[in-house]
Amino acid sequence: MPQPSTLDLGPAAARDAASVDERPILQVRNLNKRFGDGCARCLAPNADFPGNRCPQCGAVMACIDMNFDLYPGEILGVVGESGSGKSTMVRSLYFDEEATSGEMLISTYKNGESNLLTESAQQKRYIRNHVMGMVYQNPYLGLRMSYSSSGNIAEKLFAADRFHVGRIRERAMELLGRVEIPLNRMDEAPKRFSGGMQQRVQISKALANNPPLLLLDEVTTGLDLSVQARVLDLIRSLRRELKVAMIVVSHDLGVIRMLADRTMVLRQGRIIEMGLTDQILEDPQHAYTQLLVHSLL
Repeated sequence: MPQPSTLDLGPAAARDAASVDERPILQVRNLNKRFGDGCARCLAPNADFPGNRCPQCGAVMACIDMNFDLYPGEILGVVGESGSGKSTMVRSLYFDEEATSGEMLISTYKNGESNLLTESAQQKRYIRNHVMGMVYQNPYLGLRMSYSSSGNIAEKLFAADRFHVGRIRERAMELLGRVEIPLNRMDEAPKRFSGGMQQRVQISKALANNPPLLLLDEVTTGLDLSVQARVLDLIRSLRRELKVAMIVVSHDLGVIRMLADRTMVLRQGRIIEMGLTDQILEDPQHAYTQLLVHSLL
């Protein structure tokens, strides 16, 4: 996919295009995720039927032949109605769900030449602990609520074979300070924190090993507006300071407008439109995108 020029980026694009590597950090090709065994009809090449549920066997095609790239330091927004496949896509990329088929390449892993989706379970654990970070909509999925906040970060570092207690403690203090968690509360359990603080602890844990890629799934849903604003400001500052690439899933187009350089629109498991965020929100081409944008204005 060609790199857009600086003039094409528009005011919503926060990245410095001149500093972005031409090579994608992430390449996804023909990603498919099916729930159900499938049958001759839905497993046939180029199978086509209304919606994403097979009328013959009932299998659900949550992701259908998804293709996209993500560049270093870029934020890619993902939008679509409930059930469009947004969360299933990022959970498949993070190996929470096993993709049915497809290819996923990350340039910092084996020089971008190995399909991560076909790696062994051991290698997938390595990738989750070194190459990617995940922030879930529900903090209970990303944190051990009975551990301390610093203990959650230590768990991530232990998984990456970092065992020096003093350095782990220093790293926890650095990360929690960055996300504005008071250091006098770093040894408290996240279950005693507000929702916004829990999300910030999740973000600090995801960043523990300096991954080049961060996946964020509806991280502001259910938060008060003032708390949402602080979380969004944090995400923007992390991208600016750390140059980490992100995929941000949200149903809130205001969040996407604020964060994303490019936006991908999903419907019934398919990518139906993709482009610069300003272009998608100001001049949507697909009829569904037009309906989505206009209904949320």
